Amino acid sequence: MGDYASLRGVGAGDRETSLTPSLTLSIVIPVYRGEATIGPLVRALDTLEIDGGFELVLVNDGSPDASQKVCRELLETSRVPITLVRLSRNFGEHNAVMAGLRHARGAWIITMDDDSQNPPSEVPRLLSYAQSSGLEVIYGRYARKRHAAWRNLGSAFINSTADLLLDKPRGLYLSTFRCMSAFVARNIVAYAGPFPYVDGLILQVTQDVGSLEVVHAERASGKSGYTLGRLLSLSLNMFANFSIKPLHLSTLVGFSLSLVGMLSAIFVAIEALTSGTTPGWASLMVVVLLISGVQLIILGVVGEYLGRVFLTANGKPQSVVATVERSIDTKKPASAHE
Repeated sequence: MGDYASLRGVGAGDRETSLTPSLTLSIVIPVYRGEATIGPLVRALDTLEIDGGFELVLVNDGSPDASQKVCRELLETSRVPITLVRLSRNFGEHNAVMAGLRHARGAWIITMDDDSQNPPSEVPRLLSYAQSSGLEVIYGRYARKRHAAWRNLGSAFINSTADLLLDKPRGLYLSTFRCMSAFVARNIVAYAGPFPYVDGLILQVTQDVGSLEVVHAERASGKSGYTLGRLLSLSLNMFANFSIKPLHLSTLVGFSLSLVGMLSAIFVAIEALTSGTTPGWASLMVVVLLISGVQLIILGVVGEYLGRVFLTANGKPQSVVATVERSIDTKKPASAHE
């Protein structure tokens, strides 16, 4: 079976985060289609020296390739303690990160992608800055992003929208390369809803947030698992789960159109009394179609909220953990004092 321990049937709500962290750092990495990238990334992280030791928490988010096999091999070969969490199917990156946070044991937790675009050499920098800053969360801020142009535009849209919808310090760049304290992690994993948005949860817990400029490298191999559909889904999670401003906007639009309608009715009445002419069908149809379209949009926004309430009330899971495997805890933790 190899040099690791295995646990099966662990529920998504089972929290492993300790009130007294046993390590300085946990690195949580969601893995999806990462069979070619997760091995080199873990081997690079394996060479780091962190005072107080660190661990890796790999979360296989229902990856259809050989990621699980590669991760299990890493359990046996890595000098760093590894916890491998396998979800029963693909739930999405933020759901996978939440599952990983529940099994993190560090005083600080860094989350990063499995594509090596966040160089492992930046991990000690981010950790050191977080420890010395006095802040609870530090985001990696990229001087130059190496994503495809469409994804850069999508990220810019999400960050701009977050400025409007979330209680976020204006200009703060939200990235998946972030370092948070165990205090923040313990509080955000208390959220059990099926539509998590990690950054929204962080900002509900604390405003002690900062950023550090870091390097963003080219993707090592393969292509990003993020699609336009996933970015849209992430946007919907932010819209409908962490802000009611869309509902406020719908109300404002409704009042505005009602005002326009009343003014138009007064104008039509005056025109009919003074000139005897009646409005044409063209102008009538334009008004009807405009108001009908806006009404359908508003109903769609309300329906999105109601649908999510329905799914949450019916117990739609945030994630389902199929297995948890750990390298033997007697392995010596990786630290700067070896």
